[in-house]
Amino acid sequence: MPFTLPDLPYDRQALAPHMSAETLEFHHGKHHKAYVDKTNALVADKGQSGASLAEVIRAARDGGDKALFNNAGQLWNHNFFWQCLAPAAEGRAPDGRLARLIEEGFGTREAMLARLKEEAVGHFASGWAWLVLDRGSLRITSLHDGDTPVAHEGMQPLFTLDVWEHAYYIDYRNARPAFADAVLGNLVNWDFVARNLDGRGLERADEAGEATPAEVAEALG
Repeated sequence: MPFTLPDLPYDRQALAPHMSAETLEFHHGKHHKAYVDKTNALVADKGQSGASLAEVIRAARDGGDKALFNNAGQLWNHNFFWQCLAPAAEGRAPDGRLARLIEEGFGTREAMLARLKEEAVGHFASGWAWLVLDRGSLRITSLHDGDTPVAHEGMQPLFTLDVWEHAYYIDYRNARPAFADAVLGNLVNWDFVARNLDGRGLERADEAGEATPAEVAEALG
């Protein structure tokens, strides 16, 4: 069964004015969909149908297949990204364990978001800024192009911000700092971030395959 474009977890109008319906139409409906279509075409060409998205990403990494790695990685990253966002009135605020980890690592939520913005704005060219859980502590980092936590052992994703130009050009033109401010200040889905402390964040953006483990192993070589 081919990979599919997941529905957005909110209406396309729901993130306005910080992220417009037009941006979602292009970013989700065209860019994200293009990664789905390209990944499916490459997987079919290589006889890997039936593997999960995570299995495809790791096989592409191990085999040095940059085209498949980048497209499958971007598919997973986008699946995760949309869940990281919520309408401003529903984003709530960090509490419980997440609030404690933020205080331990950064002092305040505002300080953590400022550091995340710094990482996002300072990241050269296209990529993703990440908040991750690393050996029980919060850490901020970034990955280039279509690279993804799926390809890095022990990297437990909590939140990501897409800093490819297609994420912000319609609403903010080339002003990446304004985009980062708008999203980080208004659209973070703290409930989703907190759920990912269970270490299952990778699963929440994966797409399962239909093959058995033995069939997958044979297909991936």
